[in-house]
Amino acid sequence: MLYIIDRFEEDAAVLENSETLGQIITARDLLPEGAKEGDALREENGGWFLCPDETEARKARIKIKMNRLMKK
Repeated sequence: MLYIIDRFEEDAAVLENSETLGQIITARDLLPEGAKEGDALREENGGWFLCPDETEARKARIKIKMNRLMKK
């Protein structure tokens, strides 16, 4: 399942499920080093792994949408 880091709150990370848009909270120190807001993650075997290709694809889709909005 794919999650997006929504935000950090002190020692916690708020993750959004990309399919259901539900949120979960996990300890920030359980995430991969260098993880930041907006990064895509997968949970596998109890661990979190960054998905850089998915993160970049999401950023590209958002950029296209923003450009369309600004043209109107």
